Amino acid sequence: MAEHFIAKSESATGFSADRDPARRVVAGAGDRITFETDDAAYAEMADVLDLAKLTSPLNPITGPVYVEGASVGDALAVTIHDVDLAPHGWSVYLPGAGALSPIMGDDMIVRRIPIDSDGVHLSDTLVVAPAPMIGCIGVAPSSGEASTVMPSYPTGGNMDLTDARPGTTVYLPVQVEGALLSIGDIHAVMSRGESSFVAIEAAGRATVSVDVLPAAGIDLPFLDTGEELVFVGLGDPVHESVRTAYEAAFHHLVDGKGWEPMDAYVAMSAVAHTELGGPTGSADPDPLHPLRPVGAVTLTRIAKRYV
Repeated sequence: MAEHFIAKSESATGFSADRDPARRVVAGAGDRITFETDDAAYAEMADVLDLAKLTSPLNPITGPVYVEGASVGDALAVTIHDVDLAPHGWSVYLPGAGALSPIMGDDMIVRRIPIDSDGVHLSDTLVVAPAPMIGCIGVAPSSGEASTVMPSYPTGGNMDLTDARPGTTVYLPVQVEGALLSIGDIHAVMSRGESSFVAIEAAGRATVSVDVLPAAGIDLPFLDTGEELVFVGLGDPVHESVRTAYEAAFHHLVDGKGWEPMDAYVAMSAVAHTELGGPTGSADPDPLHPLRPVGAVTLTRIAKRYV
């Protein structure tokens, strides 16, 4: 088992098969890979209070990692071992972004959030326990470049899922040889659904290991938290994302676990729970409104004790 460190200087603003690998690892070897992530854009926002004046990229990703043994049609299994946080994070209101934008006004607001042994200091009186997670995790698409901001993709991306935390394994469909895994956008703590479009953003380091499920036949990401299986659905309008999340869970039970279709149908009607996922949407946003989601990300959850 080897240890690899990829500095935040080895970063990009999109997932692409055209990027040269920052590192190469062998699937299943147990290597620990640490991705250093950046919060320079948020620090700069605090100074300029204007997205148009930013020189630092928003949501850069570190990598990519070429995984020897990962082939097209496989699933890359990314197990998250640790997420270390910087001693402060950021909360940002971006005008026009998030569910609360109609009542928050037209001016950008930036708050620096201390993080220490007491917790995450949301305000002078409210301190909460950290719940570090990876907001942006994905592999390269078969063609073109996938955004690190919006939308979410079948290959992952800026999914903003609270379940992408230490102890969870994230499964991603491999569309190019070597998968080309990249990671960014660490959060100190985030509400499910991320009402404000940004969480408590923080620089940090995420340590993972990788393995491969050969010929897995998955079309969308799913997560194994140890307690639950969480299936990602994408679609426009929202009911399409609900349907694709249900179908992903159904196919996992029937094709992956060998259940009879009616057994899966009945079980899902009783114990498969659905909720909206992150706020990034499932289709490219209108260029005139780049922070307004199109389509939806939906999650279907099944407790592993039933599976």
